[in-house]
Amino acid sequence: MHSIQDSTKMPAGQAMLRVSQLHIQHGAQALVQDLSFELHAGQTLALVGESGSGKSISSLALLGLLPENLQVSGQALLQGWNLLALSQEQYRQVRGHKIAMIFQEPMTALNPLHRVEKIIGETLLLQGWPKAKTRERVMQLLQDVGIAEPQDKLRRYPHELSGGQRQRVMIAMALALEPEILIADEPTTALDVTLQAQILSLLKSLQRSRNMAVILISHDLNLVRRYADQVIVMNKGLVEEQGQAAQIFNAPAQAYTRNLLNQDFGQALAVPEQGELLQLTQLGVKFPIKQGLLNRVKGYFTAVEPLDLSVGQGQSVGIVGESGSGKTSLALAVARLIESDGRIMLQGQDLNALKEKQLRPLRSAFQIVFQDPFSSLNPRLNVEQAIGEGLEMQKLSAAEIQARIDEALQKVELPASFRLRYPHELSGGQRQRVALARALVLHPKLLILDEPTSALDRSTQRAIVKLLRDLQKEYRMSYIFISHDLQVVRALCQKVLVLRHAKVMEFQSTEALFAHPQTEYTRRLIEASQY
Repeated sequence: MHSIQDSTKMPAGQAMLRVSQLHIQHGAQALVQDLSFELHAGQTLALVGESGSGKSISSLALLGLLPENLQVSGQALLQGWNLLALSQEQYRQVRGHKIAMIFQEPMTALNPLHRVEKIIGETLLLQGWPKAKTRERVMQLLQDVGIAEPQDKLRRYPHELSGGQRQRVMIAMALALEPEILIADEPTTALDVTLQAQILSLLKSLQRSRNMAVILISHDLNLVRRYADQVIVMNKGLVEEQGQAAQIFNAPAQAYTRNLLNQDFGQALAVPEQGELLQLTQLGVKFPIKQGLLNRVKGYFTAVEPLDLSVGQGQSVGIVGESGSGKTSLALAVARLIESDGRIMLQGQDLNALKEKQLRPLRSAFQIVFQDPFSSLNPRLNVEQAIGEGLEMQKLSAAEIQARIDEALQKVELPASFRLRYPHELSGGQRQRVALARALVLHPKLLILDEPTSALDRSTQRAIVKLLRDLQKEYRMSYIFISHDLQVVRALCQKVLVLRHAKVMEFQSTEALFAHPQTEYTRRLIEASQY
């Protein structure tokens, strides 16, 4: 049989991939309709749109990775082969060789039981490569994607790598068989702005050196503007418009595109001084380093060096910095989810001096909303059960509990009909609203938000930021808001704390920070976040 690897390269100037009338159907519902485009060698085509617009499933269709209950029609011609009509055996020849994909969430895509060497080298070994040659190739790939000391990383598991390192391993894995087309699905989600720029620059450099074509799926239009040649704007499975990137960004033809490009998050509230709600004094976080057969503590890793921080009543404080700077460790310490040194004074009580049993009645006063609501929401609980779970410890009647759940749903602008839905039936923005409702139902004084908008499209981000401002105004809640997006921080926070390598670089009012950053590091963060 004539295999796909045997196919000859396309003549210069001819499209490498030609997609015509791609249609994806689920029962009576059309998920993608009439998607058509051409992709040339060395070109970057961006698919943009809100969550649920059809971006990711369109790319998965090209690799034959959609579930069997979806019906796919149309053509996707790659060197004379219709990708939409291949057998599983033929798909195995395509994946990795002709088209490879970088998936959105590396912690989900990378096998947690395998070390880096096996993760990257597995496809090569399956091709019959000897172990020594495979190891050499893996080392070269790690160097190519900018991982320092690759020898040291070979034996590590995914959980032992930083977010940026995991993303680079994903890229190395995708490039192992030197594909001609690379699909990058949200390759910078949840990475800080400097890492985002590094990953995209890396992809661009690899693309030039290999003359690869790239399909970039992203909700981050700032990155799309910088790196894409062509743009397709999708809305509920339909193409709103497509064309040159410069044309789409400078003169969008459709109202939907103009709304998508709207980067105005509004202004942070002017909050008068109303006394302190939270006071951190010399708060520090250290993690023990254990080694040997007996798992003895050999030393400590400092995640947060001792710092002082105050949060006023009704005030929002933003925490920014690169991945690994200590932002999440600080948030978890304040929420008493990890151990820390120093004092955490909340409404006159030192949380660090209390045992868990003493702390339990006070937990309703401070709540945390995690970065990934899909992981933090119990998949076995519906929306009503998830929101009401925290109320079970309070002495409330069934009618009072129901009223509180209804109130929380109303506050986060979700219809009452969502009560019986499960997390997998919700979009990313809807899950984030449920996570907020779960925290709000307890009427907290302090809400800790860890990257609550990182994986959301711009229009959903704007809605969440507006919602948080409205809730802050109504309830006089205080926020500790962790984000890598300084524009979102600017729209919500009155003060900003900048962390780097576990140390405080500066702490000042938001407007002062943007107007007069005190360190070169902060200046770089601001510059990288500009739209």
